[in-house]
Amino acid sequence: MFRDFIKLLVILVFISIYSCGANKTIILKPSNPEIKYSGRIDKTEPDVTALFWSGSSIKLNFEGSSIFALMQNESSGNYYNAIIDNDSIFIFSPDTTKTYQKIASNLSKGKHTIELFRRNEWSRGKTNFYGYKIKGKPKVLPKTPELKRKIEFYGNSISAGYGVEDLTGKDSPDSTYTNNYKSYTAITARHFNAEYNCICKGGIGIMVSWFPLIMPEMYNRLNPQDENSLWEFSKYDPDVVVVNLFQNDSWLVNRKNHPEFNSRFGSQKPTKAFIVNAYVDFIETLRSKYPDAKIISMLGNMDATRKGSKWPSYIKEAVNSLNVSNIYTHFVPYKYSPGHPSEKEQEAIAESLIQFIEDNIDW
Repeated sequence: MFRDFIKLLVILVFISIYSCGANKTIILKPSNPEIKYSGRIDKTEPDVTALFWSGSSIKLNFEGSSIFALMQNESSGNYYNAIIDNDSIFIFSPDTTKTYQKIASNLSKGKHTIELFRRNEWSRGKTNFYGYKIKGKPKVLPKTPELKRKIEFYGNSISAGYGVEDLTGKDSPDSTYTNNYKSYTAITARHFNAEYNCICKGGIGIMVSWFPLIMPEMYNRLNPQDENSLWEFSKYDPDVVVVNLFQNDSWLVNRKNHPEFNSRFGSQKPTKAFIVNAYVDFIETLRSKYPDAKIISMLGNMDATRKGSKWPSYIKEAVNSLNVSNIYTHFVPYKYSPGHPSEKEQEAIAESLIQFIEDNIDW
């Protein structure tokens, strides 16, 4: 009788311990050292991290049966990929109030990885991240070590992945169709297993944009909507920098009635020398920040690389005038289809760029 009592007591204790472990919850602040951030992310405050740029991400290795992210969108229209174990992906948009978003549940025992990847551009406003909540025998695991390679992109809507998931081909501005994860920029970074920064905005140019801001005025910002919010370039030293700009310039220099044409050029169309010098100035600006980086001056795959276009030759002349060995040119042929690149066309850009890097750059 006494033995039976002892056995029952042991079983109850075991069940109690198991139950406590199963019901345990861990709360992680955004400053937790095992959370890995990628991109230009504002981590100045310990209790909140702000995300602005396409392709910015938050990654965590953990054990547990479920995980939640405490987030808040500044405005509606910001979307994220939740990438679970580098396999399963679902799309979600954080609420405009500070709310826990369920990311995964009913997970199996053992190690799991979660990555929250910003799909769309900064024009939809920032997202605040306040941390993770893990349930079910939770355990925080060491973060993935920093990757050996680093790559950074400067681009427009092509680099952002604008409309890449709009299967109607109508180039819808609805941000649900934009997905930087499927852009050539992110595909290229993943191929080389490289850390990834993407400084991009649909409609932006080097000399003129469809709105008042141009890339030379935006390239050095942490918060792209705040001219006083400056990025510390020492925080990220890329091995390779890719510049894919001039597509919007190529359109706007012919629109003398557009307010941004008038604002930047007055009534006179810019000369070839002006165009080339503007490109030179921007590349030299990047070189001053990253003197050891390999810079790829790229263009394509929209109509700025159409047969007969002068824009590739402007870039060639600019790069040749610099006479520097670690600056390259690469042009992706015109896709001969309307609108922004589709998923397959983004993959084609990536294939072209990947092959160029493999053939020409030792990093």
